[in-house]
Amino acid sequence: MEDIEIDEVATPELDDPVLIEGLPGVGHVGKLAAEHLLEEFDGELVRRVYATEFPPQVSVDDEGVAELTCAEFHAVETDGADLLVLTGDHQAGSNAGHYRLTSTFLDVAEEFGSERAFALGGVPTGELVEEYTVLGSVSDAALVDELADAGVEFRADEPAGGIVGVSGLVLGLGGRRGFDAACLMGETSGYLVDPKSARAVLETLEAVLDFSVDYESLEDRAEEMEEVVGKIQEMQEGPAVPDDDLRYIG
Repeated sequence: MEDIEIDEVATPELDDPVLIEGLPGVGHVGKLAAEHLLEEFDGELVRRVYATEFPPQVSVDDEGVAELTCAEFHAVETDGADLLVLTGDHQAGSNAGHYRLTSTFLDVAEEFGSERAFALGGVPTGELVEEYTVLGSVSDAALVDELADAGVEFRADEPAGGIVGVSGLVLGLGGRRGFDAACLMGETSGYLVDPKSARAVLETLEAVLDFSVDYESLEDRAEEMEEVVGKIQEMQEGPAVPDDDLRYIG
């Protein structure tokens, strides 16, 4: 196998599709958002990207059939814009691998005629979030106003340490290629999978690209996570102990 191989599954006609990247990261925010788009709009698989930079493993489906780890592109037609959605279960295992894979992802996007890209992800707060703010970064200052009008916040030196992985390189490499690229990052604790943050990011994307999507299944996942958070909080607080029962144990 070559270091990177691409399987051409289908080549539908798309109208200036917007590249949407949603690979695993903080709170799985981007991956959840991308998978929700595929679920709600019945995305069509168009490309599989295999790479030796991915972990040496296979996934196994319900019938016991194995599939080598890969990233996938799906074509999605919404009521407002055509999308080319990139998702998968892993990112590259090295710095050089991130550059090679992101370059390949951008090659595929250009092949379909994409000129605009959004990387979706999360930014950790270190604490549970009540009000979900979406932070932004762009490849060109001319893109700021449109996102700010959609409620995206731009903060100096945030996220701290910059944006790493494919999401960062979609901005850096994509910008160098002439893509109008932006990263939408939902605030999240960073401790748990965060469907609410994913919804906040998707609602921003809706406003910018003028499409609508149902959130019922994402709301169900959010309720499940709220139950998990509640149990964690109960465990952290622990049962109240009467003063008379307090003893030194050593």
